[in-house]
Amino acid sequence: MISNIGIYPNFAKQNSINLSKKVIEWLLERNIKVFLTEDKAMTLDLPELGLNWIDFIKQSDIIVILGGDGTLLKVARKVAPNEIPLLGVNLGNLGFLTEVEVPELFNALIRVLNDDFVIEKRMMLEATVLKDDIEFQNFIALNDVVVTKGPFARLVHLKVYVNDEYIETYPADGLIVSSPTGSTAYSLSAGGPIINPNVNLLLITPICPHTLHSRSIIISEDEKIRIVIKSDHRDIMLTMDGQQGFKLQPNDEVIIKKANYYTKLIRLKQRSFYEVLRKKISKRDSD
Repeated sequence: MISNIGIYPNFAKQNSINLSKKVIEWLLERNIKVFLTEDKAMTLDLPELGLNWIDFIKQSDIIVILGGDGTLLKVARKVAPNEIPLLGVNLGNLGFLTEVEVPELFNALIRVLNDDFVIEKRMMLEATVLKDDIEFQNFIALNDVVVTKGPFARLVHLKVYVNDEYIETYPADGLIVSSPTGSTAYSLSAGGPIINPNVNLLLITPICPHTLHSRSIIISEDEKIRIVIKSDHRDIMLTMDGQQGFKLQPNDEVIIKKANYYTKLIRLKQRSFYEVLRKKISKRDSD
């Protein structure tokens, strides 16, 4: 039974402050303990509900995210080792990952409190930066890990291996390694295929490759990708879900593989991936 709920609103979204207060009041009236991160609690003038990120994650049975897909991606990376179920409430535009729209919110919360939902597990990615063969930094992503050039119009050269077997050196604007969830994000814009998120695999998609034959490559979830930076540019970036960045240097290596963690999404609707895809892509095309 769920008795502790974390609320994570994106205050950049319209009406998010008022909605957050209504949700918190509604839950407290039903004797549910509600938690916020300290900064969100101060904005809502509810400091007594504020916790640091570590305690916020530990105390929450689930986290309700009031925002869009970007907000959900941020929280998913934060809670990855704890695999806390996430309920996304769409205050944005597209909402591939979020489950409910604002008019459905309180009915959705009733179902959640009655344990009337299922959990959908989404594969995550782990990226490790090596400098001189020494592990320097680790990152987690839900959608994708991207190596990309900086603001100047110069190609980067990226030498790619799968399981230490050489694949190709890409002269390109960059390279996207995505999870199945991320196949409908940046990878799709770069010409990559759409993959059902119930299939665990990794997808390699070059960005504007300067060749006649480069295509996306799909590999199994048990394989790992190694990207070696072969350009001498000083403005090459590694980004996770388009939100978290790390500056790469020449000869740095990035190892990308399936993470040991999953993102757990609360699902209330009996919708197939293909139904969601049809509706969301059609909505985007008409906007």
